[in-house]
Amino acid sequence: MSSWTCTLSTSPLSLPLQQPSPSFTQNPPRKLPSTPSPTTTLISKKFEQEPTSETPSAAPWIDTLRSQVRLNCFKDAILTYIHMTAEGIRPDNFVFPAVLKAATGLLDLNLGKQIHGSVVKLGYDTLSSTVANSLIHFLGQCGGSVDDVYKVFDRITQRDQVSWNSLINALCKFEKWELALEAFRLMGLDGFEASSFTLVSVALACSNLPRTDGLRLGKQVHGYSLRIDDRKTFTNNALISMYAKLGRVDDSRAVFELFANRDIVSWNTIISSFSQNDQFKEALDNFSFMIQEEIKPDGFTISSVLPACSHLALLDVGKQIHCYVLKNDDLIGNSFVASALVDMYCNCQQVESGREVFDSSLKRSIGLWNAMLAGFTQNGFFKEALLLFTEMLEFSGISPNPTTMASVLPACVHCEAFTLKEVIHGYVIKLGFADEKYVQNALMDLYSRMGKINISKYIFDSMESKDIVSWNTLITGFVVCGYHEDALILLHEMQTPKINNDCENDVEFQLKPNSITLMTVLPGCASLVALTKGKEIHAYAIRNALAMDIAVGSALVDMYAKCGCLDIARRVFDSMTNKNVITWNVLIMAYGMHGKGEEALELFRMMVLEGKVKPNDVTFIAIFAGCSHSGMVDQGRQLFQKMKNTYATEPTADHYACVVDLLGRAGNLEEAYQLVNEMPSKYNKIGAWSSLLGACRIHRNVELGEISARNLFELEPHVASHYVLLSNIYSSAGIWEKANMVRRNMKKIGVRKEPGCSWIEFGDEVHKFVAGDASHPQSEQLYGFLETLSEKMKKEGYVPDTSCVLHNVNEEEKENLLCGHSEKLAIAFGILNTPPGMPIRVAKNLRVCNDCHEATKFISKIVKREIIVRDVRRFHHFRNGTCSCRDYW
Repeated sequence: MSSWTCTLSTSPLSLPLQQPSPSFTQNPPRKLPSTPSPTTTLISKKFEQEPTSETPSAAPWIDTLRSQVRLNCFKDAILTYIHMTAEGIRPDNFVFPAVLKAATGLLDLNLGKQIHGSVVKLGYDTLSSTVANSLIHFLGQCGGSVDDVYKVFDRITQRDQVSWNSLINALCKFEKWELALEAFRLMGLDGFEASSFTLVSVALACSNLPRTDGLRLGKQVHGYSLRIDDRKTFTNNALISMYAKLGRVDDSRAVFELFANRDIVSWNTIISSFSQNDQFKEALDNFSFMIQEEIKPDGFTISSVLPACSHLALLDVGKQIHCYVLKNDDLIGNSFVASALVDMYCNCQQVESGREVFDSSLKRSIGLWNAMLAGFTQNGFFKEALLLFTEMLEFSGISPNPTTMASVLPACVHCEAFTLKEVIHGYVIKLGFADEKYVQNALMDLYSRMGKINISKYIFDSMESKDIVSWNTLITGFVVCGYHEDALILLHEMQTPKINNDCENDVEFQLKPNSITLMTVLPGCASLVALTKGKEIHAYAIRNALAMDIAVGSALVDMYAKCGCLDIARRVFDSMTNKNVITWNVLIMAYGMHGKGEEALELFRMMVLEGKVKPNDVTFIAIFAGCSHSGMVDQGRQLFQKMKNTYATEPTADHYACVVDLLGRAGNLEEAYQLVNEMPSKYNKIGAWSSLLGACRIHRNVELGEISARNLFELEPHVASHYVLLSNIYSSAGIWEKANMVRRNMKKIGVRKEPGCSWIEFGDEVHKFVAGDASHPQSEQLYGFLETLSEKMKKEGYVPDTSCVLHNVNEEEKENLLCGHSEKLAIAFGILNTPPGMPIRVAKNLRVCNDCHEATKFISKIVKREIIVRDVRRFHHFRNGTCSCRDYW
């Protein structure tokens, strides 16, 4: 801090703000219109009585009044004031400060205004700076107006240091930060030196300015405090808090370590500073140092340190702190402590323990209700969250606030029992929270999860100011709804400079994507095979120290794997210092999708051997998928038999479906069919029947295919893929009558087949192709190229597989229809628009058909290119006339 430059001269702040200074002229006192309460009416009437000829001494009354105020007996003080005036004693410059303090303690604005009227009537607002100072303090604390404060201040004929301190403090209470700093500057020009009280208020004002301005002026304030040699503890505490709020935690630490007279507030401030700036280890370390110095933690300490336990998943430490709370009676009833405990337990997935803390709390504040509601929602207890919300409305007597609704809205969208989800939006409007940013973000998420992304976009566009959460929420919404291109466009818009409507000076600013943004948008790059865009995001993550974040690292592994760059995905995985179960699952699944079952199984063994992360349900789904795509039937079967006893994982319906796929794909259809029938009755069999139907299509088994389809039509009558697969089975077997009957049934019940779509990245754009579509600018060129290429392929031995065409037309028409498949159009676009020899990467929303698979093998040989195609199931690496799947897919 010795490098700081202090530019203060005769006034405290040498760099004035843009905000115009107040007039500070002699304005007439404002008439105080208010409806007096019975107490204040009594005050006025008693005061208006003329005193008797023998006026009793005021001294005993003043002593009593002051004593009652010192003891915080504010109502008694007001009654003493009433009795005093009833005895004919006129209040003076000793009485008014005491009674105004009592009114301030009661936070009774109307009562204070009546006393203010008496002050003005007797002229003490101009005769006594002490009375005027008390009035300013009262107005600041009890919600008066800035105009009223200025009027009182302007009428003071002899201002003192306390007058300026009262004004600055009041302006801070009104959150008029720039006006407070301007008053500080004028205070210096008026010849008054700042006190510790002044500096505390000014430091608070600096901490609430935009970061650049706040830091510049905050350093000047700090320099000024050093120049006047202010070493008081509460000044240093204010400076610690100021630097922390401005994101300069190292400066907070420096101030903290450089002064000796640290009190409980000092420790609380530094612990809170670390915790609020995500330096949780440092927060816990300082908590330990505080204990070593025998400073007894209070409720604020506990509330600041428990979030560190939450984020570091230090449940045992949190439990020790909980024990300390239970041993201290003054902490047990603290609602802030209870809220922090509930939050800690819920963040550590101990929701039941959090509920026990909630139930044992006698005084439940809105913060405690919100903590429990958030805990339920974050842990997937959506029904419980809504039941608790209902209990809060019916029995607590507490009204929800915007934070409450921000927790309740996600529960509404995810709770299947709550069907009228739009109704909650009307309730939000009724409460008057529709313009609250947190609530708007939650509403955007609600509508996007419902598939109504247009409403989410409307809410987003109507927001007066958008923070990083707003942008992240809408980007997530686009990804959830499958609009990956729009998500990438929104990412670009997010980074363009914008005007901050929250600032009076319309400051231009630029939002920077954070870890949440990256982990949200990277799956979009993966879905579109937008490798170039994904690499740009990776570079951004490295530049901004986000690449080592577990969530971002896992998303990068997933992105590279799904873009066909398995080697890069493995390098990112190996470079990560911390990995969670998601990171391992992503790479195991990637190996499986690329047909590398042995590598997937070896990675699984490494995960188990390392022991830091335990396999979960998804791990086994990934392993079974890898075994299925690699024909590793015995290994998959053995793992399925051992997963419960050896790995303590109960097989679920999804695991059965995976093993049915494993067996069926290998041609063991009867064994697969038997496994479906052996599934526990409590399990949903949709996935298993779907796997068996898909296997029947591969092996053209009409009988089992019909059995599978009949079961699926009963369970999911409106899912198009079941009808398409059955129709494919009939078409492959030449049973056109039944194939046509299936298509007629689809039309009858309104089921439509999802059109085949493929994507390919070129330059800064992702090009989308739909089967049979001719809307692309190069469509005519692409179809012509494919016809020429088809002739070359036939000379090499290619025979079109027209069994994929569901229409009963002649062979020539079938071949023409095959040319319009979306992946062929995307591959043709890649060949025509990229340099020779460059790999072509294509993604498709459906399974690659037999003909496209065979054709792409020939194309890769003819054009001498590697062609990487990712369909809905797996990857196909075509090179020199062969495919990595070895035709087992």
